[in-house]
Amino acid sequence: VQLVESGGDLVQAGGSLRLSCATSGFRFWDYAVAWFRQAPGREREGVVWIGSSDGSTYYADSVKGRFTISSDNIKNTTYLQMNNLKPEDTAVYSCAAVCRKWGEDRYLYTDIYDQWGRGTRDPVSS
Repeated sequence: VQLVESGGDLVQAGGSLRLSCATSGFRFWDYAVAWFRQAPGREREGVVWIGSSDGSTYYADSVKGRFTISSDNIKNTTYLQMNNLKPEDTAVYSCAAVCRKWGEDRYLYTDIYDQWGRGTRDPVSS
């Protein structure tokens, strides 16, 4: 099983960035894929998740209206489009996947995920 993030880069406040999470080794259709982030000195937090089979999504309040998650079920890849970035969005962004068996309110919690990528840094300058 592999999850590989890409797309992180230094960006100015107000700018945009698109992260990708390429996956392999599991039935993408049966999984939920989430993006988490961890800022320096802070705990990892759930940003957004998507159900690969039905496209269900849920966003953390801090990113609603600015971030958009999507999935390509042919490429087994999930994307995170981040617009109007703020300095407080600076973090290491990681994607994670878990078989879709939990209640929808659980998918932004790290403890249910058993597959993780290594993360990609996304510094936002003010």
